[in-house]
Amino acid sequence: MLFTTDWMKTLFPKGSHPDNLNRSIHVVEMDSRKSLTDGLFIPLLGERVDGHTFIDQAYEQGAVATFWSEDKDIPTHLLDKMHFFLVENPLEAMQELAHAYRLGVSPTVIGITGSNGKTTTKDITQSIIQTTYKTHSTKGNLNNHIGLPLTILSMPPDTEMLILEMGMNNFEEIHLLSTIAEPDYGCIVHIGESHIEHLHSREGIAKAKLEIIDGFRDESVLLYDGDEPLLERSYSYKTITVGFGESNDTVVANVHINTDCTTFHALDGDYSIPLLGKHHAKNASFAITLAQELGIDSTSIKQGLKQLSVTSMRFEQVTTNSGMTVINDAYNASPTSMKAAIDVVSQMKGFSTRILVLGDILELGDASEKYHREIGKEIKKPITAVYTFGDAAQYIDKELSSNKEMEHFFVQTKEELSSLLKKYSGNETVILLKASRGIELESILPTLKTF
Repeated sequence: MLFTTDWMKTLFPKGSHPDNLNRSIHVVEMDSRKSLTDGLFIPLLGERVDGHTFIDQAYEQGAVATFWSEDKDIPTHLLDKMHFFLVENPLEAMQELAHAYRLGVSPTVIGITGSNGKTTTKDITQSIIQTTYKTHSTKGNLNNHIGLPLTILSMPPDTEMLILEMGMNNFEEIHLLSTIAEPDYGCIVHIGESHIEHLHSREGIAKAKLEIIDGFRDESVLLYDGDEPLLERSYSYKTITVGFGESNDTVVANVHINTDCTTFHALDGDYSIPLLGKHHAKNASFAITLAQELGIDSTSIKQGLKQLSVTSMRFEQVTTNSGMTVINDAYNASPTSMKAAIDVVSQMKGFSTRILVLGDILELGDASEKYHREIGKEIKKPITAVYTFGDAAQYIDKELSSNKEMEHFFVQTKEELSSLLKKYSGNETVILLKASRGIELESILPTLKTF
């Protein structure tokens, strides 16, 4: 049980209730197609669909309560069957409920944001902390104004550590998430170029990410990328910096990229993580620093790193029928993360052929050509060839035109792309798939697996 309808009445007193019956709520859900046994149904109002129209289906799926917009009539045939909590806005009511539930359970809350690396850092942090504490965290990419409160409202009442990923596209969005969550620890792992179309500059992105402190308590702690000058300022909270620079509180050093792991030194020990890249050593160092702040010993930290399972399509390695390695990193992309992925492929040992398949990086606005061309300028040997796909990715290809040593191809269709890549099959080839989520570059993976 999460809570009861009687407890909800203390927060939302207006409504209609069947014979004042107190019901236990075991699940909160906004999708009426899913199981809602002893559940609270949230009827969200979308651009095309009004969730209120699915109340019968929600009841059939087991819902015993719902938020209900004050300006809508309560269906009379359900008056004696369900609790109807009357609110101005069901979404805002869900956010208020999540905040109250967070305060009631009172776990230690860790909020993680960043232009790149927030999901991976969240996954690493969870893997370590759950070795010692009862832990609940964001699933997949439920990191916005809907996903974060749903994550909180799926938290078991005995949760000790709540790890929340916080995403945004514009100003005030992380402010909302932070005030709902009230983090005890906030992490800003990176300031990049993602969403620069809306935030106009990296300075704007830094300002938006710093909204994570808006929900801080007096004793809250801020961990941030100490290599990023845009985050250097005076804070009224305890701060811990993490980075490669020697002046950081946690210095990431001696990074080595191997075939199946990255090794590095941080704080008082040497660590290994089953992810490839210097940037992942830094992500892991945020998690290690958090773990030490929470009193988790080195043995448990290393056990958590060893057992790490990261969200799919983030540098996910797949072996094809011929033994070719395909790195599916197509979940999302920014200029920074694309450069980091290319750098990792360049350093991977055991491959004589290194192929880049790069799609559009979205949400760069007027700076799109500039950033795509910058990526083209940085691609060098030992990369063997570069294939680009998409309207903006063609600027990578155009920039490579001046590089006489690099094979490069701009491809119009995914079918053509798959066909051209077939010639590289073999166990000495590694292919990187990298693009923004909207390009769906991973859709060629089933074909590549057959090569």
